[in-house]
Amino acid sequence: MQKRLVIVESPAKARTINKYLGPDYIVKASVGHIWNLPKSRLGVDIENDFKPEYEIIPERKQTVAELQKTAKQCEAVLLAADPDREGEAICWHLSQALKDYNKNIYRVLLHEITEAAIKEAFKNLGELDQGKIEAQQTRRVLDRLVGYLVSPLLWKKIGRGLSAGRVQSIALRLICEREREIRDFVPEEFWTITAELEASNPPSFKANLVKIEGKKAEIKHEKGAAGMVTELRTLPFVLEGMDVKEKKRNPSPPYITSSLQQDGFRFLHFPVKKTMYVAQKLYEGLEIGEQGLVGLITYMRTDSVRVSDEAVSQTRKYIGENYSGNYLPKKQRVYTNKRKAQDAHEAIRPTTFSLPPQAVEPYLKKDEYNLYRLIWNRFIASQMSSALVEETEFDIRASRYQFKAKGEVVKFDGYFVLYPSLKKKDKILPKAEAGEELKLFDLESKQNFTQAPPRYTEGSLVKELEAKGIGRPSTYAPIIATIQGRIYVVKEKGKFIPTELGIFVADFLIKNFSDLMEFKFTIRLEDELDRINAGEQEWIDSLKSYHSLLERDLKEAGKIEGVKRKGIPLEEVCPQCGQKLVIKEGRYGRFKACSGFPDCTYKKSMVKKEATPLDEKCPDCGSQLVQRQGRYGAFIACSNYPKCKYVKKEKKDTGIPCPRNCGGTIIRKKTRKGKIFYGCSQFPNCDFASWDEPIPQPCPECDRKFVLRRNLIKDDPYLYCNNEECSYKETVEREKIWEKKNNS
Repeated sequence: MQKRLVIVESPAKARTINKYLGPDYIVKASVGHIWNLPKSRLGVDIENDFKPEYEIIPERKQTVAELQKTAKQCEAVLLAADPDREGEAICWHLSQALKDYNKNIYRVLLHEITEAAIKEAFKNLGELDQGKIEAQQTRRVLDRLVGYLVSPLLWKKIGRGLSAGRVQSIALRLICEREREIRDFVPEEFWTITAELEASNPPSFKANLVKIEGKKAEIKHEKGAAGMVTELRTLPFVLEGMDVKEKKRNPSPPYITSSLQQDGFRFLHFPVKKTMYVAQKLYEGLEIGEQGLVGLITYMRTDSVRVSDEAVSQTRKYIGENYSGNYLPKKQRVYTNKRKAQDAHEAIRPTTFSLPPQAVEPYLKKDEYNLYRLIWNRFIASQMSSALVEETEFDIRASRYQFKAKGEVVKFDGYFVLYPSLKKKDKILPKAEAGEELKLFDLESKQNFTQAPPRYTEGSLVKELEAKGIGRPSTYAPIIATIQGRIYVVKEKGKFIPTELGIFVADFLIKNFSDLMEFKFTIRLEDELDRINAGEQEWIDSLKSYHSLLERDLKEAGKIEGVKRKGIPLEEVCPQCGQKLVIKEGRYGRFKACSGFPDCTYKKSMVKKEATPLDEKCPDCGSQLVQRQGRYGAFIACSNYPKCKYVKKEKKDTGIPCPRNCGGTIIRKKTRKGKIFYGCSQFPNCDFASWDEPIPQPCPECDRKFVLRRNLIKDDPYLYCNNEECSYKETVEREKIWEKKNNS
């Protein structure tokens, strides 16, 4: 019986799936996408219905060759990449690359990587979802059109190294607009008055002044506050009324991608990228003692709060067995999705309820455990009883002044038992009766100022993007990385601050690409992608519509005068002559210069050279190690320089045997100009050298443990065995290339 080839996108996922499928299956990884649009050109045939010109990613050529060889020998090919649009695109690219080698190609959807889910999924083989493929291709092509048509204009008009993106530029706009709000904000002074009082029963409590003569208390000056305090000290305080209410606090729904990203930042201080990276590992599988590889959570890219009946049943059983009966509601909780949710997958939840956080803690790294516990607690809490809170409010009168005091007591913690950090601290008010006169202990007046809106953090930016319907949660991490990488924004104390460059680029795009930078533009596209996904709209029609808008804006923007030569104007003035500064580009990056050049030659580099602290101590003096930028790139050294001149040496020996069997190993070296190459440790007795990095991959035809990547011809990268006596078939190709090189 022939075996079946299963292809997933990551080696970790391949190992976990392989554990459950048995000997009739061969599980291999594509290591992500195998096709991409070319980097050197647009790669979209606009005149031919926007046909994308995909090509094999150079690093994946060997992988594709191996998959084709294996597919030819197997009964069928089962494509099991992630169950979303991106995963569907990977499967489609694989199907196109393998269709000439095997006609039996099927799609397998894995929403969780557990034994039961895997076996069930492989019983229900399906076809590729054309709607998902077209929706993903629409997004990919439009992003390419925006990036490769608008970015060159930025290079031409403003400066090199700039980029624009459909969602990236909107995120930048949000950050820049918030910064303008902060800069334009004028704080206003106001005063508050708080009374410390006591009823006939303890404890004492505090009440805040809320109204004066029936109107909202607005005290704008210290003099007015002082006069009121003096008057209040002479007045009786009477408890005019009290209101006691019992309120239920209901649990939140299980996590979706965006809410997990927000809570990962809020509770664990994880950047969005880190949250998704750790969640991916939990999904693909980790070693859990004797159980081996276990996928601990369901698929982490989802916008649905839907949960399977089986999962709800197991959750309720777990709550019933581990908590008293009061914590289990009579009926299961059902949560409703937002209108725009795709509902392709369940909410993010644990895959098995026999592995609570305490059971897996010994096997997980700290970050893995903390995120798993967060997901576990949120999901279990989502099916628990509501918390019961008693809210008490005192209405206190002192002549024309009205005070209020609010207290809260948790009568039953309910789901709070899993979220102690979310419980409000009890503020207990005493037992008292209406009409009772209260004893005044103290009066305090305090100066305050209105606050500007806060800058965005990663969590609040994700929340804002989601609230406006911009982009998808799966794209937020790379967007945040891009705007930081372009130095459009910097992060200080966890908050985003736009640079002068970022503000100028955002303003340029808003002025010249109003359609692209309009929130409704991006929101409308997301809706259209959903309709394309559902087969309700043609993807080519959508691209034609957006391309016509883009073409019009590009034509108009091309007519304006750029600032590349003059520099980007700043409000900052030159410290030498007082003229305005500008941002220019030089050999070593961007710098600030005087607009009066050449009469004034002031300039200051904008390239960050600050050292990055590391969680590592210097072995010589015990000071903290830092990463610095040097002439030949990054290096690690002591922060106590120049008193301590310790520099951490790289591990140079790869441990890979020299292919000439001279007894040496391959060493990582640098030329005088800092270029890295690989040579033999026995030099000068052995002069073997290569520009290419050794790859730790076994040769399929001999017992050597490594092969070496060669790039002697740019468009023909390939692998060959480092054993020169090996008959691995690519040795012939290598000899032809060497011959061609020597003849030239």
